[in-house]
Amino acid sequence: MPHTPRELLEGLRAYEGGKLVTADEALALVRDGDTVATSGFVGIGFAETLALALERRYLSTGQPRNLRLVYAAGQGDGGERGLNHLGHAGLVAQVIGGHWGLVPKLQQLAVAGEIEAWNLPQGVITHLYRDIAAHRPGHLTRVGLGTFVDPLHGGGKLNERTQETLVERMTLAGEELLLYKTFPIHVALIRATTADLDGNLTLEREALTLETLSLAMAVHNSGGIVIAQVEQVAERGSLHPREVKVPGVLVDCVVRAERAEEHLQTFATPYSAAFAGHLRVPLTQLTPLPPGARKVIARRAALELRAGELVNLGIGVPEGVAAVAAEERVIDLITLSTEPGVIGGIPAGGLNFGAAVNTQAVIDQPYQFDLYDGGGLDLAVLGLAQCDAEGNVNVSRFGSRLAGAGGFINISQAAKRLVFTGQFGGDGVRKFVRAVEHRTFSGPHAAARGQPVLYVTERCVLRLTPTGLELIEVAPGLDVERDVLALMDFRPALSPDLRPMEAALFAPEPLALRERLLRRPLAQRLVFDAQHGVLFLDLSHLQIRTLEDLAALQTAIEAKLETLSQRVDGVVNYEGFELAPELAEPYTAFVARVAQQHYRRITRYGQSAFVRAQLLPDLARQGLASEWTNGLAANRDDALRILHTTPLGG
Repeated sequence: MPHTPRELLEGLRAYEGGKLVTADEALALVRDGDTVATSGFVGIGFAETLALALERRYLSTGQPRNLRLVYAAGQGDGGERGLNHLGHAGLVAQVIGGHWGLVPKLQQLAVAGEIEAWNLPQGVITHLYRDIAAHRPGHLTRVGLGTFVDPLHGGGKLNERTQETLVERMTLAGEELLLYKTFPIHVALIRATTADLDGNLTLEREALTLETLSLAMAVHNSGGIVIAQVEQVAERGSLHPREVKVPGVLVDCVVRAERAEEHLQTFATPYSAAFAGHLRVPLTQLTPLPPGARKVIARRAALELRAGELVNLGIGVPEGVAAVAAEERVIDLITLSTEPGVIGGIPAGGLNFGAAVNTQAVIDQPYQFDLYDGGGLDLAVLGLAQCDAEGNVNVSRFGSRLAGAGGFINISQAAKRLVFTGQFGGDGVRKFVRAVEHRTFSGPHAAARGQPVLYVTERCVLRLTPTGLELIEVAPGLDVERDVLALMDFRPALSPDLRPMEAALFAPEPLALRERLLRRPLAQRLVFDAQHGVLFLDLSHLQIRTLEDLAALQTAIEAKLETLSQRVDGVVNYEGFELAPELAEPYTAFVARVAQQHYRRITRYGQSAFVRAQLLPDLARQGLASEWTNGLAANRDDALRILHTTPLGG
């Protein structure tokens, strides 16, 4: 076999083994100064054999040198595996990574200033692969505004050595946005389960599909070389075309994993049929969280769950929410998800993080971030390492320890509601500080967008307001001044409605969360803001199936309105609202009557087929559309904006 890069690729065309080569032959293609991108999430989908071969070549020959390494999610075990194999000064000169906590060897090079280093949002990097494939000049997005990747706060640069600007701030149609620049990628190191001799790839035993296709396409269209590590090789034409995730036309080299331990499904699990989606496991096999602070925090966060919502859980303390949801038997009422592409089921933790059991679907990671960035995520529960008076959160850097943001920035900015979770601190550890070291989440930007944000600990709960943090709950038996405020470096506002956290959070018995989600009292769905004269009706995910259901709703709304001595404005949340078709006429008549008698103006928002297809047209036929409705807004903020710009009586 020839061994120069061009000769090797040309030789593959006639080689009887097709594109199948050894790891050393494939990695001989990498040249000094190349940009090399790798796929993977922790250990899932990471090409360990290829990384070992690249390290082996460098240590034995001193080549290749001065690579630019690009990766989206953290790819390592916090020790020796994954991208830690590439943690050699001289082998890499630049690193653009989404998460750094699992790659201490690269982290040390960045902190010491031995390489140029950037931390960009994980979702942005996965989207950059598609933009590179399409030869776009960059990725234009709101993601990162107000955080450390914003050029106003450092542009994602991690040390003084790093001078190149990869992120620009720009104004388009009056809106501030960030432009992440694209660049060619010369080599992709990807992984699959099976390849045929033409390089077609299937991923049937993998826990995730990740950015594999997008990255292969980006490198192919950059004129680069795509190297795929696989577990097994099949004959030409034997793979089902619907199961091929990366077509062979994009793949230049196929390398069979040299040892089984170099192609583990995750860094903790050799293979699980449940992680691959070939087996569903009984929920009784899942271990409940033991009593303690972590369970209290997870339970309090779980109280923010709503039936029918799409939820993201971060790594660490937020993982406990999945355990609580399983123990409380509410998994079927919500849809859990994780950023690498899992939708539904129960996410795994530790070095299995990213995998899940009993999933509904596993989609490519860039599409998951499309869903998240576009506002499809109802609730996110994320970690809380450091927080300041403005509500800014740091989970990415602490002195010489560089964790990185991962998908945190995408998720925290885009979720409709947000809960940060973490232990309060103590024994000299201060989590609530005057100013965070690294701004991974911008409180002022969230407050300006009207994003509801909670900060949950085992001692207290705070919320974000336009002026900063406000203390709203304290654990039973604690003294506010001694046990909470004295342990914070700033003094949050105290809510006039400051109350104890629920005692049930600390008790050994279950919370009866299923009953809470299914039987949320109608009275709790109706909230009147007396200061602004607005009645908020939360009909989200409410199911009206019978005349009795409709009568109960009518009674609750009329009872609330009768307590008000004046006409009011109304804002109705119809997200996921369901109504039996035969009840559409009486419901519409009730809405029209209430509007005429009690409302000055009314707006509605959410995604509801009934409202769009029947309620609004029926109101229009009754001559009420122009007077009482303004269509269906996308969200609460838009509904309020429309309400406040609508003249009274029209």
